[in-house]
Amino acid sequence: MLTKTFTNGRIRKAVYDPASRQLDLHWDNRTVLAYKHVPEEVYRRLCSAPNPTTYWEDRIAEEYPKGVPTPGTASDGAKKFGDLFGE
Repeated sequence: MLTKTFTNGRIRKAVYDPASRQLDLHWDNRTVLAYKHVPEEVYRRLCSAPNPTTYWEDRIAEEYPKGVPTPGTASDGAKKFGDLFGE
């Protein structure tokens, strides 16, 4: 799986699985949206976009069918923090 972390904007992380062509987008409000049948080039362009959220709105949101987020990709850091402090 390919992963890109973003430091600004509403999208915090993009996880792309080239085998299944699924893109999981992790948002600043801790939700995860999954999109199926996404070409790898779209993932690469998202990662290099000056504003990934705008790219998502223009090129992904209405273009690709929604899927179910891949298990294990959702907030790994938050899970580890919760395990540490019993949350």
